Amino acid sequence: MVPVPTKPYVDLSRAEWSALRERTPLPLNADEVEELRGLGDVVDLDEVREVFLPLSRLLNLYVAATHGLRSAVNTFLGDADAQRGTPFVIGVAGSVAVGKSTVSRLLRALLARWPEHPHVELVTTDGFLLPTAELEERGLMSRKGFPESYDRRALTRFVADVKAGKPEVSAPVYSHLIYDRVPGERLTVRRPDILIVEGLNVLQPPLPDRDGRPRLALSDHFDFSVYVDARTSDIEQWYLTRFRALRETAFQNPRSYFHRYTQVTEEEALAYARRTWRTINEVNLRQNIAPTRGRATLQLHKGADHKVERLSLRKL
Repeated sequence: MVPVPTKPYVDLSRAEWSALRERTPLPLNADEVEELRGLGDVVDLDEVREVFLPLSRLLNLYVAATHGLRSAVNTFLGDADAQRGTPFVIGVAGSVAVGKSTVSRLLRALLARWPEHPHVELVTTDGFLLPTAELEERGLMSRKGFPESYDRRALTRFVADVKAGKPEVSAPVYSHLIYDRVPGERLTVRRPDILIVEGLNVLQPPLPDRDGRPRLALSDHFDFSVYVDARTSDIEQWYLTRFRALRETAFQNPRSYFHRYTQVTEEEALAYARRTWRTINEVNLRQNIAPTRGRATLQLHKGADHKVERLSLRKL
């Protein structure tokens, strides 16, 4: 008898997923959700209740199980104190404008309400982008956001140090206003219960070392990972909508890197945005980001209205 191939994922409709919430209470109100929502994203209390509460319950179970497994290993080794308090690390990946920042902020807010792990930190990989001067020197400004535009060694070391339980670990800070790292500014993480790492390429597989041997990937340090998925055509529309909104708000600041696009017609500004999407962001999505979707523990599939329609949970 020929064995039937087993799918690594179980696919769930939103209604099926929502039923797995059980009695998990809703700890956020409408105003708090509004503050956590990203520009152009569509998240309301129903989305939190039906999608993110079940996810927070699942993650709480994962945290407990992971700590139990580590405890079992330490008991076997005769070292009950080893790795006590090791942070649980979650990676959140997806395209520009797909809503991964909102997902990450919601997870941080919800997970911190569980009494087992009140200290939850969120770090984005933007701070590990190479400084603009270095990107220009290397001819990588048109590849900003691609894997090679990051200091991947520093990023992996940062997460490894947090997971190793170092008392304080710091990361560079990125400003979307100036479109660059903020000189001399650092974000310090102090032994969190949970660390959420959000970025475009956090699920990239390991690269070979100079001698051909594989190195550790950032994702090797994750205990759970989420990929925020949507049709490319929908993400493009969300990107353009967000660009229009930013042109009327943040870009108005004379210090903004993109202030120049408030000084031209809307048609000219949108032509730039479309060109940026098609020559940079869409290329990065197709070549680097989307191929890592199958490495995620959970995939959130969004519809054209920005709402999660179905989910795929890795079971193998």
